[in-house]
Amino acid sequence: MITIALSKGRIFEETVPLLAAAGIVPSEDPESSRKLILATNREDVRLVIVRATDVPTYVQYGAADLGIAGYDVLLEHGGVGLYQPLDLAIAKCRLMVAVREGFDYFAAVKQGARLRVATKYVESAREHFAKKGVHVDLIKLYGSMELAPLVGLADAIVDLVSTGGTLLANQLEAVEHVQDVSSRLVVNQASLKLKRAGVQPIIDAFASASAHHHD
Repeated sequence: MITIALSKGRIFEETVPLLAAAGIVPSEDPESSRKLILATNREDVRLVIVRATDVPTYVQYGAADLGIAGYDVLLEHGGVGLYQPLDLAIAKCRLMVAVREGFDYFAAVKQGARLRVATKYVESAREHFAKKGVHVDLIKLYGSMELAPLVGLADAIVDLVSTGGTLLANQLEAVEHVQDVSSRLVVNQASLKLKRAGVQPIIDAFASASAHHHD
């Protein structure tokens, strides 16, 4: 049995065509089903629906043989025990530094001010500011980062931006690019050795489908 870990929403939607290219069709839609384990048209392949941030953990411990996770999630996880053969170039967005409109971020940085930064992506943010030599106090939040600068919890946030609509709606502006993010295929290293006959064709099909899709 080969188990593929996926998260709901955009990643699942954009993975469906890649699964189809590998001859895998989910038996039901995770958006309408409450099941966490979905059968497919192939008896030897099943999907497990987990929270995006948990995908690398399921794959790391071999509870899933393969998974699809955003690069933002992989950076936070650290990628231990994972083989990352493919950038699938799906679910693209950018990790950005954003501040309240009218806050002069670059002047504050220039003056060597110590900034309070709220983010879910603590590791990525830490690395970004360290590279720039900016002093920050990082505040870990799990949701609604946009609120933090508006109520004075933080001077800036580091968050994922796809269209920028949420920032605009909350009078925030993106001031610095941290990282481009897209979703990647991750594979359990032991599965690759022990189940190569089942796993490799799926990797290959994903590779050719994602290359084909972007030509």
